[in-house]
Amino acid sequence: VQLQASGGGLVQAGGSLRISCAASGRSFSLYDMAWFRQAPGKEREFVAGISGSGVSTYYRDSVKGRFTISRDNVKNTVYLQMNSLKPEDTASYYCARKTDYSGGYTDSSMYGYWGQGTQVTVSS
Repeated sequence: VQLQASGGGLVQAGGSLRISCAASGRSFSLYDMAWFRQAPGKEREFVAGISGSGVSTYYRDSVKGRFTISRDNVKNTVYLQMNSLKPEDTASYYCARKTDYSGGYTDSSMYGYWGQGTQVTVSS
């Protein structure tokens, strides 16, 4: 399994950006996916998660109402639409795929496959 993230960039505060993560391999629709982020000098943190079917989603409190995670199981791609961006959203964003079918979304140890990260920078 390989995950390739793309779509990061520089945006002004209040702006929008959509990042994508294309996955290789089979059975994409069977696994939960998530986005994490890591800012310089900080620990990696959970941002949003989505079930294999796409029916269930989960967000960290600070992005609720601003970010939307979605997936296209035909294209084997997961997306993160980010609106009303704030400078504190600046980080490298990583997509991740669960290793198996159990557990919640927020624990990074549940994810065995990670993308390379895409940088999102929000200027004030």
